[in-house]
Amino acid sequence: MTTLFVFVIGIAIGSFLNVLIDRLPKGEAITGRSHCDYCRKKILWYDLIPVFSFLILHGKTRCCNKKLSFQYPLVEIITGISFTFIIVIPNEVRNLATEGGVKLFDYALLDPSGIALRMTMLGIVSCLIIIFFSDLRYHLISDYILLALFIFSLPAVALAKEGPLLSILFNSLASGLIVALPIFLLYYLSRERAMGLGDVYLSAIIGFILGWKSGYIALYIAFVTGAIYGISLLLLKNRKLKSRIAFGPFLVIGLVTMLFWADKIYGLIDMIYKY
Repeated sequence: MTTLFVFVIGIAIGSFLNVLIDRLPKGEAITGRSHCDYCRKKILWYDLIPVFSFLILHGKTRCCNKKLSFQYPLVEIITGISFTFIIVIPNEVRNLATEGGVKLFDYALLDPSGIALRMTMLGIVSCLIIIFFSDLRYHLISDYILLALFIFSLPAVALAKEGPLLSILFNSLASGLIVALPIFLLYYLSRERAMGLGDVYLSAIIGFILGWKSGYIALYIAFVTGAIYGISLLLLKNRKLKSRIAFGPFLVIGLVTMLFWADKIYGLIDMIYKY
């Protein structure tokens, strides 16, 4: 029952994340009733039920029968699963990758720091979902969401790493700058054709959260997955060589991979070096 409740809360929050994904890149206010993107009519409340309304309407708008983006139920389901994964199945969400994969969460039920870290992780994951889909769809990462991601990462890093607080923050900030440097050089030398400024900021936050070693591995994962995606599009003839591909989603993939599976990635690296 707890699992179902958390999942329902998650998909409801996912519905709000969809609002942010669609409105922030357009500069629209996030308050006010939802409206149809095609005819601008107000959407009735019973057509806003997460996931179910999309299924009932067969993926089309009620007012003008236009096709809805599959993004809407996908974001809601991913958010619901993520919230369930973090809150109900805590043993699976145990590593914040720093230099060697330090445990992020202490999940004793009455442990205040464990509860605080769960909440910060929910915030981090929500921001990453927004960044992934907004950059994928609009090629834009909102500065507000990047700032929110950085704010959520502050307590996560402070609680997860041992040592004096000022030392932790200084080392994390330095790591952020180190990881962001190659992305900034690509941004600067290509005159924004290869990278956007949002990618620079996001890579800095990745370094801040992960540390510079794991941060560079996250960048490597981002470049590899991005290259695979780009080559696939070229082979399918859906893109030209000059077509722009959003890099933010792949940075998110790299960060999430190192957040949850850093120990496995380091184990794989050790195994490769042994051979």
